[in-house]
Amino acid sequence: MSETTPVSTPTVVKLGGSCLDDLAGGWWDDLARHGRERPLVLVHGWSKPLKQLRPRYSEPSAILRDRYGNQSRWTTPEVIADIKTVSARLGEDVLGRLEQRGITAERLVGSDGLVAAGEGERWWWQDKQLVELENLVGPITRVDPSALKNLQPGHAYLVTPLARNAAGKEVNTDADRAAAAIAGATGAGHLVLVTDVAHLLVDGEPVRRITAKAAAAFRDKGATGGMRKKLRAAGEALDAGVEHVVIGSAAVTDLLAAHTGTVITRT
Repeated sequence: MSETTPVSTPTVVKLGGSCLDDLAGGWWDDLARHGRERPLVLVHGWSKPLKQLRPRYSEPSAILRDRYGNQSRWTTPEVIADIKTVSARLGEDVLGRLEQRGITAERLVGSDGLVAAGEGERWWWQDKQLVELENLVGPITRVDPSALKNLQPGHAYLVTPLARNAAGKEVNTDADRAAAAIAGATGAGHLVLVTDVAHLLVDGEPVRRITAKAAAAFRDKGATGGMRKKLRAAGEALDAGVEHVVIGSAAVTDLLAAHTGTVITRT
C-alpha cells in the first residue's frame, strides 16, 4: 500500500481497557494518519474504567470460572448498565481525539444490530461448588457488517462489544474475540490488538513472529489470562481470512510494519 492511495478494506484495532489512559497524543496522531488511508474500526475494552466506577468489580467474586476452566466477568443487568455508562464516557473521549485530528467518527454498540451471540454457559464454580447461574455472556455467532454503513478512509467506528442473543437480551462478549469476528466479517486485512505489553512472551523471551499453529499450542499449554484470549482471538481472525494479527503496545503503523510487537501469521 502506498502512503497516499486510500483503500477501502478496514484496519480493525482493539483498544485494551487497561491501556487507554496510557496512549499519548503521538499515538493518536499516528492512528489518524493511518485512518486517512484506510477505514478504521476500533473495538474497546472496559476493564479498567469499570473497576474505577465500582471497586467491587476488582474483587475476585466479580469473576466466574466455568466447568471448562474459562473465566468470565459475572454479568448481570446492572453490570450491562455500568458497561454502557463507562463506554459512553470512553467513547466521548476517543471520538473527540479522532475528530481533533481530522477523522470523523461514530460510536456503535454491538448489540444494536452488529453482533449476535449464542447461548452462554450456565454452570459456574462458586464457593467450590458447580452451580447454575444466569450470567449474561455469550459466544459471538454472527457479525452483520452492513451495520457499519460508512466504511471509508477518513472515518472511524468505535464499537462497544456487547451483543444480542436469540432471546433478545443484551450480553457481554470478549472484546478481543469481538474484534476478531468484526475483522473477519468486514474483510479487514489486519487486526491490531493494542495492549499494555510490548510482545508475546514465550519462556520469558519476546517473540517477534509466530505462526497460528505455534501460537495455538502456546495458548493451550503456556499462556494465561488475557493473553490466552488474545491468542484465541488471533486464531479466529486468521481463520476468517484476516492476513495477519499483531499484538503490542506501540503505534499502529509501527506494529503493522513489524517494527515492534508480535506478528501472528497463518503459516
